[in-house]
Amino acid sequence: MGVSASAPEEGVAVVAVDFPPVNALPVRGWYDLATAIRTAGADPDVRCVVLTAAGRGFNAGVDIKELQRSADKSALVGANRGCYEAFAAVYDCAVPVVAAVHGFCLGGGIGLVGNADAIVASDDATFGLPELDRGALGAATHLARLVPQHLMRALYYTSRTVTAAELHRHGSVWRVVPRDQLHLSAMELAREIAAKDGRLIRLAKAAINGIDPIDVHRSYRFEQGFTFEANLSGVADRVRDTFGTTGGAGTSGKGQRA
Repeated sequence: MGVSASAPEEGVAVVAVDFPPVNALPVRGWYDLATAIRTAGADPDVRCVVLTAAGRGFNAGVDIKELQRSADKSALVGANRGCYEAFAAVYDCAVPVVAAVHGFCLGGGIGLVGNADAIVASDDATFGLPELDRGALGAATHLARLVPQHLMRALYYTSRTVTAAELHRHGSVWRVVPRDQLHLSAMELAREIAAKDGRLIRLAKAAINGIDPIDVHRSYRFEQGFTFEANLSGVADRVRDTFGTTGGAGTSGKGQRA
């Protein structure tokens, strides 16, 4: 359980997340994920990183139960900083990052895949930000990298999800494959990227980040300010408590995702 890294073949590193039952990451998990991605990208022998997950779904966001157990705001501050570090690690990784997504990709999961360089998804994958239903805000920055602006707003306000097939039609998912072919397809793309010259692929990553029209770090940090305001005002706790009591739709389990 936790975050692990491996090098299954030349030029490719795989960073895997496994936090049962639904991959709702605790504070420490976000920091561990950030460290693993940065370490992989810093390895001169690595030319592509594949980000994947075990279990029922790719990512269910922040562990809300950890926030609810915290007597002060330390868990909230930790989760916000941890998410920021993990999202930034994906975006700033010195080499391209391919996200291999299955099942649900919610909340913080959108922050990860929205900052990835490419996404391969299984045909059962769904993507969304249920933040408003969980007493949270954030990651609209990253959802806006996956879908057009007005669709992003409608998804954000309603907490609805979209399928991998829908994202493929928008051009943000590279391939949609049966679940049992997900790893092979992600590795196929990673292998093609890793066949490039290592120095040149790193320059390409830096160049593409440099022409990005949106500063994802500043944009997401701005969103986080409203997350803190929602928590300080008490509205976030009220919504979270309601969610913890009534549960909610989706496959990620009650009281777990944010």
